[in-house]
Amino acid sequence: MINRIFRYSAIYILLILFQVLILNNIQLSGYANPYAYILFILILPVETAGWLLIVLAFLAGLVVDLFMGSPGMHASASAAAAFARPLVLRSMAPRDGYEPDAEPSMAQYGFRWFAIYTLIIVALHHIVLFWVEVMNLADFMGIMLRAAISTLFSVIMILMIEYFRKGR
Repeated sequence: MINRIFRYSAIYILLILFQVLILNNIQLSGYANPYAYILFILILPVETAGWLLIVLAFLAGLVVDLFMGSPGMHASASAAAAFARPLVLRSMAPRDGYEPDAEPSMAQYGFRWFAIYTLIIVALHHIVLFWVEVMNLADFMGIMLRAAISTLFSVIMILMIEYFRKGR
């Protein structure tokens, strides 16, 4: 139990540092903003309590907000992604269900499963993030375009990190 807490704490710190120090300085034409810190929400164990998942995701987003100077946009988008995560996991569950202490990962469930899971959660996160940023549906197509391009870059980055994280 303590080892898991230390492991997830280390992953959290590394992802936040990677996001804040490197990825926040990358912006391609104002449309592509890669966000790798979402991986922290994705890899938490399946049996993580819903309230704890939302609190941890909110805190991760809040830390990114503090460094970016954005007023709670990442916190709200991360909380929305964490809120939807149990539903997504239930809809993608294997026939026999998840193993006890299962961690959603590419190594355990395969590339295709993890890619679809990541795509759904990241797309939801980005749609909420960019909508909260604009707070206006008049630019709906612009929001969707930014969300789609950023989702593509974020998913590719998360899949690469996961591929190397699990050593496959």
